Amino acid sequence: MNCPDRLVFSVAIVMLLALSTLARAADSTCHGRFMNPITDICWSCIFPLTIGSSTIVSEGQDDIANPSNPLCYCNNPPRIGVTIGFWEPVRLVDVTRTPFCMVGLGGVALDPGIHVPRGAQVGHDSQTRNSFYHVHWYTNPILYWLQVLLDFPCLEKGALDLIYLTEVDPLWADDELTAIIHPEAVLFANAPAKAACAADCIAASAGMGLSQLFWCAGCQGSIYPMNGHVTTHIGGVQASALLTQRMTAKMHRQLTTFAGAGERGLCGPYLQPIMDKTHYKLQMVYPIPNTRKDAGQCCQPYGRTTIVWGAGKSYPVAGEDFAYQIFRKRNCCAGAY
Repeated sequence: MNCPDRLVFSVAIVMLLALSTLARAADSTCHGRFMNPITDICWSCIFPLTIGSSTIVSEGQDDIANPSNPLCYCNNPPRIGVTIGFWEPVRLVDVTRTPFCMVGLGGVALDPGIHVPRGAQVGHDSQTRNSFYHVHWYTNPILYWLQVLLDFPCLEKGALDLIYLTEVDPLWADDELTAIIHPEAVLFANAPAKAACAADCIAASAGMGLSQLFWCAGCQGSIYPMNGHVTTHIGGVQASALLTQRMTAKMHRQLTTFAGAGERGLCGPYLQPIMDKTHYKLQMVYPIPNTRKDAGQCCQPYGRTTIVWGAGKSYPVAGEDFAYQIFRKRNCCAGAY
């Protein structure tokens, strides 16, 4: 290699190193990890497994009421089967400070050229803080794409796929615009409605939350407004768990996700514009996969206090974004077509 060639080669190497450094700098606030479905998932979360109202396998996990009749019939397609119940892992949720940071996809930062608000925490005094995060909603029916159960009619079909980003949703950063999809929020912006959420917090911490208090997110705060503003920020785990619940409620309100529990779910999923939070459990998969059982469980029903399970689940810089695997209650008429 002659001198001019060596010079060109050296300049090219320097430029590549500079570009690499710039790319790392641009991504310095985006952190994440691909979830390992074997080691990062607490598989006991799919229990209890029931037939009718009888529990076959419990593993000490919380549950809601199941249809009492062990036999069932569906019209479309026609089948006679057995009524089973389980908790199906179906969704993955990112909660991130950095716009377009795909936490659950390994910390990949996208740059579509759209200016959107960044996440932030703001302290008003020594006692109160608020925060803002973006949330991403993925389909993630692990049992199906791992092919754990073949030809089982009760599983949601699909693959890991990003289906909703709040960065492109004008409602997510604006309290007034958000009221378009939940005008009833004004009914719960008062002291008695907020005080009632204490009962939901106690119920969720002891077992499952209270479905009647649909405006409450248990110990995390309020489902309303369904956007990224957390008016009482206690910690990253609390705020991210609250926004995971809000995002689930938002997806139900926008008719982009379905319910599958109870008698109505035996023959297929159904629309549920007002989310029943007792149909859901969450498990943290980033930054610390919560596979160790806290108080006998590694999946938490919506609204359970983070004091029970949130300690040590975040850390500065790389551990301030979060990802959760969502388990949804499924009752199904399992039989041959």
